[in-house]
Amino acid sequence: MSEKPRVLIIGAGLGGLALAQGLRRGGVDVTVHERDASPDVRMQGYRLRLTPEGLDTLGRLLPPQLSELVWETSSSPSRAVFLGARRAELSTVDRNVAVNRLTLRQILLHGLDDVVSFGRECTGYRTEGDGSVTALFADGSRETGAVLVGADGVNSVVRRQYLPEARVMDTGVRILYGRFPLTPETAALIPEELFQLYAGVAGPGHQHVGIAPVHYRRPAKEALAELAPELALTDTDDYVMCLFGARAELLPYTDEELRAATGRQLRDTAVAMTREWNPAVGALVELTDAETVFPIFMRSSVPHPPWPTSAVTLLGDAIHAMSPAVGIGANIALRDADTLAARLVEVADGAELIPALRAYETAMIDYGFDAVRTSARFGGLRLGQAPLPA
Repeated sequence: MSEKPRVLIIGAGLGGLALAQGLRRGGVDVTVHERDASPDVRMQGYRLRLTPEGLDTLGRLLPPQLSELVWETSSSPSRAVFLGARRAELSTVDRNVAVNRLTLRQILLHGLDDVVSFGRECTGYRTEGDGSVTALFADGSRETGAVLVGADGVNSVVRRQYLPEARVMDTGVRILYGRFPLTPETAALIPEELFQLYAGVAGPGHQHVGIAPVHYRRPAKEALAELAPELALTDTDDYVMCLFGARAELLPYTDEELRAATGRQLRDTAVAMTREWNPAVGALVELTDAETVFPIFMRSSVPHPPWPTSAVTLLGDAIHAMSPAVGIGANIALRDADTLAARLVEVADGAELIPALRAYETAMIDYGFDAVRTSARFGGLRLGQAPLPA
């Protein structure tokens, strides 16, 4: 291309923001448009697992101080560390860590104030005669760029227009997410075998309770003062993520009732069901702060064959949403961002756009849907997830 591309990203989730950071770092003109009014307007989850590959990806995409801040605000809990007098260094061997989703998102947003717009609902796009793409918004505005990236999640507006035949299936599993504060008192109640990065307890009919302490290895105020004093993090207290998963038919709610239920009703349902098969674990579930509980209707993308490449492409859950059973969804979205950012920086340096996007999509379709299949297989074993169609 004779001119550097302008990249439009729809969706300011983890993948979209990571891509924006990588493009900004590579000198590519980018804007991000998010439907939600603010980053914390709705609950999307709590703890995420970052693999060594995920951490390395963030190291390539983010400015060094922000990459270090992710590391400093990550968690690798152990009882010995938590009940001791100091916060321990994370192992340099086992670099699987937990991060708080909102904390990671706020770090990814840092430095992108002039790039990210909230309250901008994309309703679709149109392709122009010169090959560019125009994003259309609910307020009647529009914006044109050389590339449009749909990073707008499992309900992607971009995917529905671009690949209307692409399927997202209901797995039949419902998950109730919540959390409670991690203090010396609550830590003492968690059995040794559950005080891990993530511990799952299986019940009858694929019922599942997950316990995941999140204990920041360094107080956030210290890390911020050193690495990003102008950044404010709003959710930095230690906590325990507690989830209850079950097949929809086992719950005493229809899906409509589940959406309308209060956090207390959801928490009490999880407690009652868990106590029937493991009273001790039910007692841990009962610690959950009712105000933090919300339901997730677990869905999965159905693997899709390659499609003709154009100036529109997809990233993260918009194309390969997957079961959380393996805990790799966020890492795959970050890999998308890293792979696509590298290709688009090449375009800014003079490479042809469509071959670069084809290279990204060829790789992403391979590893992305492989992760969907792996997650679905373990989701079936652990949660009773419905199998993917043949």
